[in-house]
Amino acid sequence: MTAGTTLAPPDEAGLATAIAAAHAANEPLSIEGHGSKRGLLRPVQAARTVSTRNLTGITLYRPSELIVAARAGTPIPEIEAALAEKGQHLIAEPPDTRAIFGADEPATLGGIIAANLSGPRRIAWGAMRDHLLGIRFVNGAGEVMRSGGRVLKNVTGLDLCKLLAGSYGTLGVMTEITLKVLPAPEATATLLFQVPDTATGVRVLSAGLGSPFSVTGAALLPGTPNLAALRLEDFAASVTYRAARLRESLATFGSPTLLEGDPSRGFWREVRDATPLAAHPEEAVWRVSVRPSAAPAVVRAADALGGRALLDWGGGLVWVAAPASAAAHDALVAAASISGGTCTLFRAPEALRLSVAVLPPEPAPLAAIARRVKAALDPAGILNPGRIRAGV
Repeated sequence: MTAGTTLAPPDEAGLATAIAAAHAANEPLSIEGHGSKRGLLRPVQAARTVSTRNLTGITLYRPSELIVAARAGTPIPEIEAALAEKGQHLIAEPPDTRAIFGADEPATLGGIIAANLSGPRRIAWGAMRDHLLGIRFVNGAGEVMRSGGRVLKNVTGLDLCKLLAGSYGTLGVMTEITLKVLPAPEATATLLFQVPDTATGVRVLSAGLGSPFSVTGAALLPGTPNLAALRLEDFAASVTYRAARLRESLATFGSPTLLEGDPSRGFWREVRDATPLAAHPEEAVWRVSVRPSAAPAVVRAADALGGRALLDWGGGLVWVAAPASAAAHDALVAAASISGGTCTLFRAPEALRLSVAVLPPEPAPLAAIARRVKAALDPAGILNPGRIRAGV
């Protein structure tokens, strides 16, 4: 490799050879798939890039066993299309990050798992990491490792799958991933309530999630009017029945508009991808995780900054788009901290990403464990240095 180049090995062996050579030379590497999330967190402190874009293809699909395995560079839409042919889907509804990051190519499976990105269905079925069955990866010394397996029940030692999910490529480079999948719902419906303010909207979402009607999406779009949305998915007869009963149980909040079929699916794709916040690429985008009752305070902080917000996960996740500044970042971190929540700088110009803490600090005991894990899996610290924190 020469400075500034990108190496895209054709297979796992080539990837291991490239990383082993970088380890021997103590040479930092930027790890990516399609590079669709280069604007996520901090800029990587490396002049050379290794890409998994050529590690593509579904390697195992057993619809009757609800299992799919694919190489890490496989585009998410390719996997979704294969599953759809058999009436199945990715459980955690991973977002399409192209709109937020202005990328031309879709996210890869490895990139989505490395960032542990999940969509609206997370509140009902868990995060992407919860559906990982097994992985193969190359550690920072160029060694091929594996964890988990290709069956729903496996006991194969330490669960490195969960460890690498959300590590942003700093512990290892995944080469193959096995996931549990589920049948896709036959029908979907969304109840849209017009509410006077964010606090009322959160109460609608909480009431829906607390009902016995198995809500799989609960989002709030502040605006004129504020729209609180509750999604139902299942067989058509079940969705029709539950939508009517949910409407009755929430009658005190008014008469909702009903979206069914493709309009409902389109609505939740926009929520999943945070599309309403993607229109102004010069703005920064934050993800604030708080208890739902604290979400209105975060929205007020966003309003004070001249920003816009979108609530997902029943109000537990607040997307905020606002002018990119350290002052805005500090204000949102403070709004999250008051309620014991956390704030992540998801997208921003490079100067801001270098000048602020993009992720909340870890408690000292957890930070000590993280350092030991990093030393074990990437002893020379060559994988995505600086992505999470300066020097890490």
